[in-house]
Amino acid sequence: MLVNMRDLLTDAQAGNYAVGSFSVANMEMVLGVIKAAEELNAPIILQIAEVRLKQSPLEIIGPLMVAAAENSSVPVAVHFDHGKTIEKISQALDIGFTSVMFDGSHLPLEENIKLTNRIMSLADEYDASVEAEIGCVGGSEDGSEDIAINCTKPEDAVRFEEETGVDALAIAIGNAHGNYKSAPNLRFDILAEVEEKTHTPLVLHGGTGISPDDFVKCSKTGIKKINIATATFDSVEKSVRDSYNNSSIAGYYDLQAAEVEGAYQNAKKHILIFGSDNKA
Repeated sequence: MLVNMRDLLTDAQAGNYAVGSFSVANMEMVLGVIKAAEELNAPIILQIAEVRLKQSPLEIIGPLMVAAAENSSVPVAVHFDHGKTIEKISQALDIGFTSVMFDGSHLPLEENIKLTNRIMSLADEYDASVEAEIGCVGGSEDGSEDIAINCTKPEDAVRFEEETGVDALAIAIGNAHGNYKSAPNLRFDILAEVEEKTHTPLVLHGGTGISPDDFVKCSKTGIKKINIATATFDSVEKSVRDSYNNSSIAGYYDLQAAEVEGAYQNAKKHILIFGSDNKA
């Protein structure tokens, strides 16, 4: 069933677990993630980032994501990740996305607050939830930039919450997009202080490469949405490559099945780590 992300994160706060937000690029990834969620009776979020629309046009992938959520037996929110432009955020809302992210993390705090409130007014017309980001998560969503990590200041998180009332807040605690070049050293001291001083569900971007123990610690310290993108793409590619190597692909539909399997196995693994199984 298609649901609002706000409701999933409220339940996650009450149950002290995190909801997996899985980036998808085609129908096979959508099918694999939904399969894992239904098997584990877990709420999930399907998402796509604005930077990925060159490969997966929003007008094509968006309705597919919404339809998959509507036809799922578990609660599924559909989220527009790292929205940069009003045009694409509006398009996602028109298509039926129940959540959008405005990424103003590169802007001065005052400008980020101002534009986030503008997006919130727009999303309110659709009863959709809004995620924002403060501090700079390292890397970039498509690997095209090497953005330095700039950890979130807890006092900025307090001000941002007070002046926007945003539904979810992504913070930077040493996390980075893409595959980590070395083991991440997460600033749990910053996370704990932000959790103590705010009430907004917190979001962790750059989940690929973070250890299961650190995921669990995050989920128990205010993080209620964890983004998984690169791990999904890597798992799908590996599943396809392994299937060719063991000669189990004899035609197109075997290729399709290998893609679904890669997305399914990755989502299943993370749902169990996040503790969201049997929470639907």
